[in-house]
Amino acid sequence: MTAVIIAASLIGIAAGKIPSLRMNRATIAFTGAALLILTGSLTYSEALASVDLNTIVLIFAMMIINANLKLSGFFRLTGRLIAMKADTPEALLALIILTSALLSALFLNDTIVLMMTPLVIETALIASRNPVPYLVALAVSANIGSAATFIGNPQNIMIGALSGIPFFSYTLKALVPSVFGLAVSWLVIVIVFRKEFDNSRFSLSVSSSVLIYKPLLYKSLFSVVILAASIAAGLPITPAALAAASFLVITRRVNPGRVFADIDFSILVFFSGLFVITGALTRLDFYQEAVTAYGAAISDSIPLFSAFSLILSNIVSNVPAVMLLRPVVELAANPDVMWSALALSSTYAGNLTLMGSVANLIVAETARRQNINLSFSSYLRAGFPVTVITTAAGALWLMLAG
Repeated sequence: MTAVIIAASLIGIAAGKIPSLRMNRATIAFTGAALLILTGSLTYSEALASVDLNTIVLIFAMMIINANLKLSGFFRLTGRLIAMKADTPEALLALIILTSALLSALFLNDTIVLMMTPLVIETALIASRNPVPYLVALAVSANIGSAATFIGNPQNIMIGALSGIPFFSYTLKALVPSVFGLAVSWLVIVIVFRKEFDNSRFSLSVSSSVLIYKPLLYKSLFSVVILAASIAAGLPITPAALAAASFLVITRRVNPGRVFADIDFSILVFFSGLFVITGALTRLDFYQEAVTAYGAAISDSIPLFSAFSLILSNIVSNVPAVMLLRPVVELAANPDVMWSALALSSTYAGNLTLMGSVANLIVAETARRQNINLSFSSYLRAGFPVTVITTAAGALWLMLAG
């Protein structure tokens, strides 16, 4: 019964839904966890012990920072700056890639694409360009940029909390392959969509004025400084994020309800349920036997481990893949390097197909609402080569850097 519940839950999570039922990944994970407790597969105490509160608290704190940045108008201001600086299709593509990557490295990539997709579409249409290549660039670069830090995406947040690797130590390792990946993305997209990039020039007639709330904008940016300074001072990443988030909620002006309305609590439910499901899975005999039989061989090879992570991330999605590979990482002679390999490969894996990451789906769905079709094949033409090249580059760099 335990194996059936786990298998059904992981399949549902990978698919993102269950036929004929209005369930998403969060409700599937929640129901799967509840069934494991109710059927006696896990005791209530064991289920609670499976949930890593460090990860949950870190995600929640980052969501508070993101919500305040959104309310302040920070993302709208960023989009307008891109439009004002671009004068050729190639320059517009580069600006979108760089902005998306930088913001995704500092904040959750899902939030960045949610905010930037309408802005990218608006800018492309004003310039009389095809929005699709720029939307592909937005999604791809958000994933690549988010791999550069432990606060860029949910799986990296989890790895940062579980591994104990210093924030800047990981970022220094991840920065080189991520920057290289952004350059590769620009080149691949220009080649794949070569009809769009014809060196023509345009002048975007957009308003330079954007509605922003300056007090909250300055306060939100200062909270980011608090976060960075706390990490630099040696404070673990979760308490550092809590310090920044708590600074933001001390306010006389902003209604807390508006902040909490912009927080996606379903992500916290999803992670909590998934921790319980994978906790039950790791107790099964066949899983322990598989880790014992094959884990050591995989954990001794960065290229093999990265390739396995890429494949598994596209089968069950990247967050469950990270949880499932955790025991394998712990078998490695140098766990820190393998944690880094897992962070890079599981994130770069999200660029393989349109369904590879939540960020991709957000871009595609937002575009669809504006009658723009970002098709599976259009995305795959650029996403597949970018994924293969960046994953290989990440593995090679970690082998050289150690």
